[in-house]
Amino acid sequence: MVQLLSLLAGLALICATSAVPLSETNSLAAREIEIEEFEARGPSCESRGGHHKGKPAPAAAAITNAKAVYFITNAANNSVVALKVNADGSLSDGSVTATGGAGMSGVLIAGGAVAAPDALFSQGAVKVAGNMLVAVNPGSNTISMFTIDAADATKLTMVGQPADTLGEFPMSVSLSAKLNQACVANSGAKAGIACFSMSATEGLKALDTAVRPFNINQTTPPAGPENTVSQTFFNEDSTALLTTVKGNPAVNNTGFLSIFPVVNNTVSTNEARSSPNGTAVLFGTALIPNSKNVFVTDASFGSATLAISSKNIATVKASTKILDQKATCWAAISDLTKTAFVTDVANNHLVEIDVNNGNLIKELNSTNGNPGMIDLVSAGKFIYALSPGNATVASAVTVFDVSGGRGTAKEVQNFKPAGVTSKNSCYRIVFEARKDPLYLILSLAEQPAAAQCPPTTDGKPTWHPSYDSLLRKLWV
Repeated sequence: MVQLLSLLAGLALICATSAVPLSETNSLAAREIEIEEFEARGPSCESRGGHHKGKPAPAAAAITNAKAVYFITNAANNSVVALKVNADGSLSDGSVTATGGAGMSGVLIAGGAVAAPDALFSQGAVKVAGNMLVAVNPGSNTISMFTIDAADATKLTMVGQPADTLGEFPMSVSLSAKLNQACVANSGAKAGIACFSMSATEGLKALDTAVRPFNINQTTPPAGPENTVSQTFFNEDSTALLTTVKGNPAVNNTGFLSIFPVVNNTVSTNEARSSPNGTAVLFGTALIPNSKNVFVTDASFGSATLAISSKNIATVKASTKILDQKATCWAAISDLTKTAFVTDVANNHLVEIDVNNGNLIKELNSTNGNPGMIDLVSAGKFIYALSPGNATVASAVTVFDVSGGRGTAKEVQNFKPAGVTSKNSCYRIVFEARKDPLYLILSLAEQPAAAQCPPTTDGKPTWHPSYDSLLRKLWV
């Protein structure tokens, strides 16, 4: 009997604003306040899909307090789950809102099993910009948009209907508040990028009639993780849309960085594509503040800093080989340390890297018992990393303190969310910090315990129709 896995994806966090003295530093809650206070005061306000420059704050800084977090279930009937964030930062139940679409998981190249722990092979399943939230529906080839209620952030209202992504297996979305647009990456048999206008009253409206194609010869669901789309994201000033696409070294297939310039507030169809020497499996990215450079992980060796030319061609400025790495796929940059941090799903360590020269600053091997860490985010004095867990170890969020500067990262908390099952679980996080107003956004993907697919009267399992051919092959 085959077991199929559902996937939770795209945790997002929306924040309110309040003022507190800068001296409140005696408790964990106060340190969390300082984290968000730093984001409000810092030299730049970071966003994984774009950056918005901040300004120094007065002595009593306006800081952000979380109101709600969001993620998608990626089940056959996909939903957005909204959790309340209490005044002390703790979570409580909120709401579950159907997206009107379906979830889906990829399959593994080796053996064809349903993918775990990284079921979408990507980052960015759900994003928030202002009071608008957009989530992907990989199994129905759509994206859904919601407005977030100003008084109750767990109250989501769908605007319009789910929009066709013009491709198959949408797995990453990026929002530009400047352009008021959403662009989605598809990674299935019809792979590529499509863009939409966003309206709080009318929802998503297609700006394209076809995808900007990536001819990666995939299937739906895609077989990965190699040879799949990784992440799509706007650059710092929304003058270009960038996308990382993985290669497959086993078959001499080279990955690439795709860049579509934004011309007259429209994402162009004229693409600049480059395969930086020495890279192969480009995955997670982090924009380097006040720079056109991009920090990117590469699961084949570690990470690299890519310099982007005026012609939108990427070259390797610096690279880092992580000798004991197994699957380095996720990255974040700390505004405080000005360094990058990367994680590995199969090696429970946090690696700090100098983005300018590629020097490995520190490798912090955790002894908390987690099997490894996946997506991570930077917020002021702290780094947050998620561990997918496994059949015996619960899923967790590990918190690292970097307040001492470069090379001082230390683990201060290993939080295990209640009600999150761990068997074959997986997380994917993307962090965004926006200002005007300031939003902190985490994107998380989680794959919980495998659930046996219920048989039908003909003895075949039931699942989303897109899985039919796959399931019939796997059913034993």
